[in-house]
Amino acid sequence: MGGYTGGSKVAFVQGKGFRRFRRRKGRVVTASNTTVRLTVAQALIRFLAAQHSERDGVRHRLIDGCWGIFGHGNVAGIGQALVESGQGPGAPLPFHQGRNEQAMVHAAVGFARQNNRLSAQAVTTSIGPGATNLVTGAALATVNRLPVLLLPGDTFAGRTADPVLQQLEVPYAGDVSVNDCLRPVSRYFDRVTRPEALIPAALQAMRVLADPAETGAVTLALPQDVQAEAYDWPEEFFAERVWRVARPVPEPGVLAEVAEALRGARRPLLVAGGGVHHSEAEDALCAFADATGVPVASTQAGKGSLRHDHPCDVGGIGHTGTAVADELARAADLVIGVGTRWTDFTTASGTLFEAPAVRFVNLNLTSYDGHKLGALAAMADAREALTALTGALRGYRVSPDYEAEYGRGKESWERVVAEALAAHPLDEKARPSQTQVLGALDSVVDETDIVINAAGSLPGDLHKLWRARSPRQYHLEYGYSCMGYEIPAAIGVRMAAPDRPVWALVGDGTYLMLPTELVTAVQEGININVVLVQNHGYASIGGLSEQTGAERFGTDYRFRAPDGTYTGDPLPVDLAANAASLGMEVLRAATYGELRTALAAARASDRPTCVYVETDTDPDVPAPGAEAWWDVVVAETSRRGAAQRAREEYDRRRADQRRHL
Repeated sequence: MGGYTGGSKVAFVQGKGFRRFRRRKGRVVTASNTTVRLTVAQALIRFLAAQHSERDGVRHRLIDGCWGIFGHGNVAGIGQALVESGQGPGAPLPFHQGRNEQAMVHAAVGFARQNNRLSAQAVTTSIGPGATNLVTGAALATVNRLPVLLLPGDTFAGRTADPVLQQLEVPYAGDVSVNDCLRPVSRYFDRVTRPEALIPAALQAMRVLADPAETGAVTLALPQDVQAEAYDWPEEFFAERVWRVARPVPEPGVLAEVAEALRGARRPLLVAGGGVHHSEAEDALCAFADATGVPVASTQAGKGSLRHDHPCDVGGIGHTGTAVADELARAADLVIGVGTRWTDFTTASGTLFEAPAVRFVNLNLTSYDGHKLGALAAMADAREALTALTGALRGYRVSPDYEAEYGRGKESWERVVAEALAAHPLDEKARPSQTQVLGALDSVVDETDIVINAAGSLPGDLHKLWRARSPRQYHLEYGYSCMGYEIPAAIGVRMAAPDRPVWALVGDGTYLMLPTELVTAVQEGININVVLVQNHGYASIGGLSEQTGAERFGTDYRFRAPDGTYTGDPLPVDLAANAASLGMEVLRAATYGELRTALAAARASDRPTCVYVETDTDPDVPAPGAEAWWDVVVAETSRRGAAQRAREEYDRRRADQRRHL
């Protein structure tokens, strides 16, 4: 992050070219003593409207708008300030009405990711449950390094009303409120207990939001009495500020080491993470692959960094990866991670990279991620690092035998994909499998469409099978794997990309977690498409439960059987009717043929649309299985045979784990 620059008036910096300060009645003012009297909330809204980010000479609104649900903790502060600022066309800070606080954060995160972290949104809530509902969304944002500004109301700073409605009383600490739950899931947290404290807090908040190496959820807790308190603010506080997003280049000596390591490798593999997208480094990656022939695998966040049909693209890597990518990973002698934080799904819980002498190189903005796996770390922007490395490797290319090997593997896997997605003539009038749902969607989209998913069994199928046609087509939130993310995120993505068709793929379990923002989509005319897959339960966890000896306990949506288990008839719920009751246009598809027709109609529709399909839970064409392991601990002792067998397999696989030092 290169810092901010401002207009002719930039406050709070003393020195050459800036006005000097003096004190009067406890307030810091400029020599010209130019102030404006506003409440703290009014000042914050005005400040946020003047913040911008800039990268490569292109400027963006840093805080594009504000989501909110109002209660006694923010209605007279932030709520009044938003009204005061105006909410018509061209409003300084447009307001968006939400239905669930967690969902509002998800929508803001989807918006920020689609904007490559260069533009974000704020979320305001009341105190109490409104504030604590932010925690899950904040964790998701911070885990995924995506910016969102949280503005929860707080209890009275003056403690005149104590305890106030919804206040958590902590006997051992008078300065604690429920907002302190947000500290561990925020990249920056401050409680603004006096008006003048907003100045440094707001500036620090913008610094973190705009810094790609630091970003995540940023929380400014706002006591409700302070929000409404008036103060004489220096006009310089509201001057336009531009927070420039730098592109650090790799240190020359480190770059030379990386190039030397690659020239000496026989079986190199590049792993593209989400940082490739955030840096808009897709063209640089393509140029690197074209020049060197190094195969490129991708994490969930990095998928789409290369088009699926690029000769060097070998698909997803790790537990949900492709056979070709995982086989290359097992034999790789040099692994180049670009913008990835190396989660357990990517490394197959430390079992994937088997070559005894395998080495790692990490091109990453952050030292924390760059030094994982004992790697040679090049701290740099992904685009700049890839461009510099391509230049340093001029004349280098992997061996023809290696290219031919992974080319054959890619062709073999593409046949697997085609078979899994295909519908045969007899399938046209049958209930589709989940992979055939993806095949039907694949047949109606083009490179402009965006597909969103987060949790359940769909991420594994998508990572293996989806044919990504453009850099931002594939939007998987798998850092936090949060059920309920998809629908609100689709709204945020559509707000960021209003001309692109957006699809939220949700299972029945995810839908029941958080369908509330369908009302928001209908209210605002945000044209999203929801593909609602009914498979009567937690399919993904059901399969994992079976593998770990828990025998699918508590994972099906069914009535209780006489033995007390949930193994009776499926529940008679009608989720399509529920979506319709929330205002969505609903298209029901009972067969594969009807599904394809419904998807095409949804894509052509000019209003929010839900395509409802019940899948075959025992398909003739199952999804390809996992190509690598994932460490989920199994009971060490049990009287049940399923758990005993699962533990034997677990101990066998765990023996392959290693630490890369």
